Amino acid sequence: MSEDFWLQNYDAACRMAQEIAENIHERNRLQRTGGNPAKLNMTLRASLQKLKQNIAQLRDTLNRAAAQRQIMQAEADRRQNLVDDLATRETRLNASFKGDITEAEPGRSSLMTGGNGSGPAVNPWLINESEETRGLGFGEIKHQQQQIIEAQDAGLDALAAVISRQKQMGQDIGNELEEQNEIIDDLTQLVDKTDSRIKNETHRVKLLETKSASCGMWVVIVLLLIAIIVVAAWQK
Repeated sequence: MSEDFWLQNYDAACRMAQEIAENIHERNRLQRTGGNPAKLNMTLRASLQKLKQNIAQLRDTLNRAAAQRQIMQAEADRRQNLVDDLATRETRLNASFKGDITEAEPGRSSLMTGGNGSGPAVNPWLINESEETRGLGFGEIKHQQQQIIEAQDAGLDALAAVISRQKQMGQDIGNELEEQNEIIDDLTQLVDKTDSRIKNETHRVKLLETKSASCGMWVVIVLLLIAIIVVAAWQK
């Protein structure tokens, strides 16, 4: 949203409200003097409807600008107060048009100035000027807020860089874990193979032990038989 565009639209809405207040005063004068206010009534109805639409457009444009961080929060709050004040004046103008408020000459002036009607109409957004923008022109305000937006963008870029580094670190850790899991799988397979070999070798050793024990018994039996034969032959 262009800074000048919003403020110009707001200023135009204020002037329209002032013109409506003057037309209501003129309509009331015609009614008091026996004139025909029909034409002014038609004009006032159209103007009041247009003012209501302009206020809604100002509010919508301001909300979008604030959501997209095109303006500072303090400036957004200030402008929101301006729109709310203008909406209140629109309500008062409608009530005055419908005859709910009897409006005197001083009241007509104070309606738009917020004062006692003794001075000229003053644009209220100048009265509510914040300290950050007091005395600055549209271009200077725009430049100031552009600098703030650039600083916010720089902060977001730095945050994005940090997040990117953290993401890369997470990916590196994930890759390392995958490699470690592969090593563990290889070790598990090696241990399984080694365990199987140990079982096979243990079985073979048991078989050899069994065979060795059998051979020893046979040797003893053979030696005993030889000894028996020798003894028997000696006795003869």
